[in-house]
Amino acid sequence: MTVLRSARLAFGHPGIEPRWTRSAKEAIGTAYAASSRVWFTVSRGMLNEVYYPTVDRPQIRDLQYLVTDGVTFLHDERHLACTREYVSDHALGVSLTNEDSDGRYRIEKQVICDPHQSCVLVRTRLVVRPELQDRLRLFALLAPHLEVGGWGNSGFVAEQSGRLALVAHKGGTWLALGATIPFARCSAGYVGRSDGWTDLADNYALDWEFDAAPDGNIALTGELDLSHGRDFVLGLAFGDTLHNALTTLFQSLGFPFAEQSKHFVAQWARACRGIEPLGAPSGDGGRLYHVSHSLLLAHEDKTYPGATIASLSIPWGEVRSDDDLGGYHLVWTRDMVSSAIGLLASGHTEQPLRALIYLAVAQRDDGGFYQNFWIDGEPYWSGVQLDEVAFPIILARRLAEAQALRDFDPYPLVLRAAGYLIRQGPVTPQDRWEENGGYSPSTLAACIAGLTCAAEFAAERGDQGTARFIQEYADFLECHVEDWTVTTDGSLLPGIRRHFIRIHPVDPDDPDADE
Repeated sequence: MTVLRSARLAFGHPGIEPRWTRSAKEAIGTAYAASSRVWFTVSRGMLNEVYYPTVDRPQIRDLQYLVTDGVTFLHDERHLACTREYVSDHALGVSLTNEDSDGRYRIEKQVICDPHQSCVLVRTRLVVRPELQDRLRLFALLAPHLEVGGWGNSGFVAEQSGRLALVAHKGGTWLALGATIPFARCSAGYVGRSDGWTDLADNYALDWEFDAAPDGNIALTGELDLSHGRDFVLGLAFGDTLHNALTTLFQSLGFPFAEQSKHFVAQWARACRGIEPLGAPSGDGGRLYHVSHSLLLAHEDKTYPGATIASLSIPWGEVRSDDDLGGYHLVWTRDMVSSAIGLLASGHTEQPLRALIYLAVAQRDDGGFYQNFWIDGEPYWSGVQLDEVAFPIILARRLAEAQALRDFDPYPLVLRAAGYLIRQGPVTPQDRWEENGGYSPSTLAACIAGLTCAAEFAAERGDQGTARFIQEYADFLECHVEDWTVTTDGSLLPGIRRHFIRIHPVDPDDPDADE
C-alpha cells in the first residue's frame, strides 16, 4: 500500500511563474516499441522535456543531478563539461559524461527508455576523487510540468513497502521518480521558494524535508544514498494513476539495465534493417545517416499512427509560460511531409504511407489543412499557408511513384486539396515563415509542384478534362512567378539589383491582387 506523506507542507505556494526550457536539443530518445509511450530530450547534458503518453505532450521541464561537497560548492549539470554520443548506429539512447571543470568528479550516464513500458531509465555512475568520496553528495532534481503546464502540479514524498519515491500528479496524469539505490532524504517544494535547489544553494545542505507541495509550480528533490554504491539506475515513470506510475517504475527498475538496453538496441536494429545502405559513400560510415533516419521515425506518435510532429522541442521555451503552449511539438503538414519523404528516400515505405493516411483523415471538408494541430486533430493556430495544402499532394505522388500506396486511394485527398489551392490562391494569407501574406516564391513553387502532381493523378484516372484544367492553372502560376516575386531594384547586394524577394505583400481578399 502506497502512503503519500502530507504532514509537512512546503511554504511559498504557488512558486514563481513556470517556464519551459530552450529548444536547442543535443539528443532525443525513445524506444521503438509502441508499448513504450515516452520520449526524452537532452540539452546541456541533462534531461529536458519528457513527452508522454503522446509525442505532443511534454510532462516535465527538466530532470538533473545536483552535486555538492556540503561546504564549498553546489553544481547542477549545466555547469559541467559534457560529451555525448548515441549508444549505437540506430538506437536512440544516449551516453553522456558530465565532468567538473576541476576534475574532482564526473557523472557518467546512459539514457534509454524501457523497451516495453513508459519509463525513462538513466544508468548513472559517479566517479569521484579519493579525497572527496566521503563528502560528495548527489541529488536528483525534477521539475514536473504535467499535462503540458507548470501551474497546478502537486508533488509528494511517497512510501512504498519501506522505499521512498517522489511522485506528482495533475488531473489524470501521474509520474514517479525512484532509483535502484534508496533515497536518503526527499523533499517536495515550490520553485524559487522552497524547492531543493533553492535550499541547497543557501548553505549546501538540504535543510528542508517537505512531504508535499500541492497545486503549484513545484520541484521534487531526492538525495541518493551513496553508501549503497555510486553505480545505480534512476527511473522516471508515468501512468494514469498513482498505482500505474509506481508499478511501471518498480517494474522497470526490477530488471537489469544491461538486459533492458539489449532489448532497446535490438528493437531499433530491426526497425532500420531494410533501409538503403549509404554507409560506404558517407564520410562517417553512415552514422549520421542512420541516426537521422531514426530521429525521423521517433517523431511519429505511438497512439495515432502516422501523426508526426515537427520537433520534440518548444521554441524559445525559456520564456514560454502556460499561456503559450504551442511550439514545434505539433503537426505541421509541411514538416510532416518533409520527414515522410526523407524516410521514403531511405527505403522506408510504411511510415510515409501512415502519414498520408493520417493527413487524409485530418483534411478539412474544404480541402485545406490547419496551419498546425495537435495529433488528435484539434487545431492550434488556424492560419492558412497554401504550401501546407500542396505538400500532402506531393507526398501522395511520391508514394505512387514508389508503388507504395498499397490499398490506400489518395485521389479524394488530392482533388480536394487541388480545388482548395485553385480557389484560394495564388496569394497565400501567410508564407511559410508565418508573418506575411502575399505572393511568395516558396509557396508558389510548392503549389505548382502539388498541382502538377494532382494533374497526373487525374490523367491516370482517365479524367483528361480535370487534368488539363489543373495543369493549365499550374502553368499559369509558373508563368507569373517572376512577375510577382522578382525585383529589379534590389539593394541587398551591391551591383545585383534583380533577385527574388521573400514576399510580395498584397491583400489575400483582393480579387485582382496586383496582377
